[in-house]
Amino acid sequence: MQEIIHTNIKDVPAEHKSPHEGYEYSFRPLVPYGLAEQCKVYLYEIPPGKSAYPYHYHTKNEEVFYIISGKGLLKTPAGEKEVSSGDLLFFPANENGAHKLTNTSETETLVYLDFDTDNKIDVALYPDSGKIAIWGKNLAQVYKTSQQANYYDGE
Repeated sequence: MQEIIHTNIKDVPAEHKSPHEGYEYSFRPLVPYGLAEQCKVYLYEIPPGKSAYPYHYHTKNEEVFYIISGKGLLKTPAGEKEVSSGDLLFFPANENGAHKLTNTSETETLVYLDFDTDNKIDVALYPDSGKIAIWGKNLAQVYKTSQQANYYDGE
């Protein structure tokens, strides 16, 4: 049975990630994966000159970013544009929603709320690196699209 979730940002510890050169972030899972049936909400903090994730788009999950503070460069299929506090960004679940957000400040942290729909299985594609990822409960797999297999291989 679902119940009301009441969270104060100050009460949610930040988790820090620095998975690869050029990528670093801290996030607070305000409504984490699996807690609600149809959405997730995270607070992200991106240090100067860094991005949280590579350029990608989802096939099932929609995303909305609300920029709380700082400024960044948003890469999309339509090109690059500057974003800053007060901006709301909606990413549809298709190739038109491809995005990468990079903090362009030399000194200020980029802080934003990330609201996502939560489908039990989602596929994300990474156009710049030729990867495909499959996300879901107990599932996180990333593959190079160049390593395609025939549908009946191994059957």
